[in-house]
Amino acid sequence: MYTEFRTEQELYKHLVKMATSAPMTETNNLTYSNGSICDVLNHHPAAKVMFALYYVLLLIFGSCGNVLALYITFQRRKKINSTDLYLINLAISDAFFTLALPGRIAYYILDFNWPFGDGLCRATAFIFYANTYVGIYFMTCVSVDRYLAVVHIHHQSRFRKVGYVKYVCLLVWCLVMIQTIPLLFRAMTKMVGTRTTCMEYFNFEEIPKLPVFLLLACVIGYFLPVGIILWCYLRINFKLCKTARENPLADKKGHHKKAFTVIMIVLISLVICFSPYHLNIIQYMVRRLLYPPSCLDQQDFKIWLQITVALMNTNCCTDPVIYFFAFKGYKKRVISIFKTYISIPSSSTGKNPSESNSSSHNQGACSVSD
Repeated sequence: MYTEFRTEQELYKHLVKMATSAPMTETNNLTYSNGSICDVLNHHPAAKVMFALYYVLLLIFGSCGNVLALYITFQRRKKINSTDLYLINLAISDAFFTLALPGRIAYYILDFNWPFGDGLCRATAFIFYANTYVGIYFMTCVSVDRYLAVVHIHHQSRFRKVGYVKYVCLLVWCLVMIQTIPLLFRAMTKMVGTRTTCMEYFNFEEIPKLPVFLLLACVIGYFLPVGIILWCYLRINFKLCKTARENPLADKKGHHKKAFTVIMIVLISLVICFSPYHLNIIQYMVRRLLYPPSCLDQQDFKIWLQITVALMNTNCCTDPVIYFFAFKGYKKRVISIFKTYISIPSSSTGKNPSESNSSSHNQGACSVSD
């Protein structure tokens, strides 16, 4: 009995050793109809270090920038206008997105291995894609709001009332939830050899008509908003040029130029952060519809997907730049906060000798005043 058990155990160990030592297996790679196998999950050793450091920086700057924007906004005593409300929702989404970054950082540190279970992977995927399209849609709302404020100052003022804008924000959140809620009901992890991958594209390969679905999502979720923002940008530019020709002193306070600057920053941010990802998806999906992609095509797509996704996530750090120009008084408030925190250590350590002598005689009084 003992001899039989020992033989089975040795056979099991032998099979495990073969499965883990082989670079490509049918269970963890894409298999073609002719039996050949393509290893699309072979990452460069430096990738885990680079992506981990990159997402650590995003976590620091993204969380600090968006929390600071929310803090300054709610500390203001003036009433919140329509633009403020859109940007508040954008900051909330970005701050919430940073909560998913520690899991992604651990994923890269562990060499693309997800140790937290499928439930947290689904939640991470939901937060990631929800933030992506919440960001795009609210950037579009900000651009349309600035367009109405400059081009249709009197005729469309009702669409810029806070009560109306609240319903628009609710509609945006509902639209994004409808788009992303199915991610919570689908497995997001997949065993690849000894590792558990999370949110990898090739985990979704078996979805019927996936290329058509992704192409449609790119058109609705990216190209349509970019077209709207570009149209608002051109219309405001035309309005500013026309106003400058007719009356150079018409906009003494610079409100129109400020609106133009905000939309320009929104457009630049959208193009830089989101264009590479969506263009990468589109070119690969079109090729998939035309002919089966080769192993090299799939490997290239996998590499560029990692890079473009990382670039797209930079959006949570570029949004505070929009707040800096769009929020009224935001710039002065940020500068005053930094001056306050810088002056505290300098006032406690940067004393000249006469101040040090006087402070030594009045140490008790100084400590009370601090």
